[in-house]
Amino acid sequence: MYLFIHSPKLDEGGYPDACPFDTRRAGQTRERLLTMGLLPGSDRQELPPEALTRAELEWYHTPPYLDTLGSVEHASDLTPSALEMGLGTPDTPVFPGLLSYVGLAAGGTLTAARRLLAGNALRAFNPSGGYHHAAAGAAAGFCYINDVVIAMLEMTRHGKRVAFIDLDVHHGEGVQAPFYHRSDVLMISMHEDGRFLFPGTGNVDEIGEGDGLGYTVNIPLPVGTFDAIYEEAFMQAAWPVVNAYEPDIIVVELGMDGLAGDPLAHLHLTNNVYADVLQRIVRTGKPVLAVGGGGYNVAQTVRAWALCWSVLCEEESDDLSVGMGGVMMENTDWVGGLRDRTLLSDAGRHETISADIRQIIDRIKRTVFPLHRISAR
Repeated sequence: MYLFIHSPKLDEGGYPDACPFDTRRAGQTRERLLTMGLLPGSDRQELPPEALTRAELEWYHTPPYLDTLGSVEHASDLTPSALEMGLGTPDTPVFPGLLSYVGLAAGGTLTAARRLLAGNALRAFNPSGGYHHAAAGAAAGFCYINDVVIAMLEMTRHGKRVAFIDLDVHHGEGVQAPFYHRSDVLMISMHEDGRFLFPGTGNVDEIGEGDGLGYTVNIPLPVGTFDAIYEEAFMQAAWPVVNAYEPDIIVVELGMDGLAGDPLAHLHLTNNVYADVLQRIVRTGKPVLAVGGGGYNVAQTVRAWALCWSVLCEEESDDLSVGMGGVMMENTDWVGGLRDRTLLSDAGRHETISADIRQIIDRIKRTVFPLHRISAR
């Protein structure tokens, strides 16, 4: 069974219109899937999220922080301690019903995790999840409650080895931190180099510590990274570690802010590479929990998530994912289908970008591969 996690309640209220994080993306993805016949089906269904309880929230988040989230709904509610917790910024605005809204959106990820753990589903997608910047006691980067951490804590409590593959263009420092010294969660992050993009973390030398040494793999990508070299980095630096780790469950963050034309980042990807990487993950036969994350060009994010859902439920076909075979310059405009056309414009930087990323690959092979007894050849 394949589960699409969503509630109409998530289409109402939520983040202010001025905030770049548009929560309508999930509902629009659902509508696209309905019109394409990808929901519902004999082997797939919609499932409403269950809001996180206070006890579940406290698995990771501190009580003072949760108390503050529950008490700030207007700028006038902000206290010095709330500001210290990262609240009230353009990226983490306060709004009416804040804790209820994010608790429901984040709860969808735990709802999905429990279905996978019970064997009631093989794959699940919560497009309203993926809040990978939230810390135990602070908000950051549009994220208040770290649904990924909470879901993976539930998985590890059940004795599962978890691989988290973060494809969002921003480094997920909020997920890396609590698992940095642990070996029961493997974190793989492919993100734009922190020298050029928030949150400024995720250096290639951040590989875990103590029991977690070698269980964090960061692949910082230069501005202008394109499909072919992105896939090469995934296959050469990330995938061998995933295979050696042999996870029981794979969690993947499908942030679509790496797509060319996204207003908050600087990569040059099409949705084809996300679909191809996801197909590789699906073919393992392992349970997969997918979450949304970033993506600030709404139209192309919705299309990409619809494509990813078709991959998750093994419904991708020529009718749904036509490669248009044309040429696009600097954007992912499309005509029909779900897959983007091939991007050919590279501003003459392909060789430089490829050389930079291959240095990153070599560094990972020297530092991480030996810890997993993987040949660097």
